[in-house]
Amino acid sequence: MTPERREKLQAVLSKRQNDITIVLENVFDPHNISAVMRTCDAVGVQEVYVLNTKIPRHKKWGARSSSSAAKWLTVYQFEDAEECFSELRKKYSRILTTHLSNDALNLYKIDFTQTLALVFGNEHSGVSEEMRLLADGNFVIPQAGIIRSLNISVACAVTLYEAYRQKSLAGHYDKTKLNGEVLKELMDKWGYEEQNNE
Repeated sequence: MTPERREKLQAVLSKRQNDITIVLENVFDPHNISAVMRTCDAVGVQEVYVLNTKIPRHKKWGARSSSSAAKWLTVYQFEDAEECFSELRKKYSRILTTHLSNDALNLYKIDFTQTLALVFGNEHSGVSEEMRLLADGNFVIPQAGIIRSLNISVACAVTLYEAYRQKSLAGHYDKTKLNGEVLKELMDKWGYEEQNNE
């Protein structure tokens, strides 16, 4: 790896966020998952949780949609919702699901400077009732059209860029947030990926 490439990877790692994650529940289309991963990489979200309780475990993501984003992320796969939430609770103080309900929080009212896990449901039925009951609340993206839903990758991008805006204003990207051990592990992993692609 060239010194310039190493410097680039270190600069990216210095902006990775350890206090926000995305959870994808039973998302069928691997290209949707990959598009979400691409956005996560773009805004510095390092961890992504993929929960498959009703569909088979994904073996690969849609490479065209992700531009190989998955190799730069830490992806966890679960087949049990309670087990997934148990792991999330160890790192994130609040878990919100995307769901259109009377008590749903407007996206722009969410405080993205706290530790947050954001759950997005599948393309057909959204977030399951089981997940909504396990979470701390719901949120919605305000819309003015007739169709009251967005493609999952678009909804995730809109949400994450609001998080990016708030976190940027709060200075979250001005200091390294990952601890030394995690930084070293990721740098080693990324270096390995670089060598394999040369």
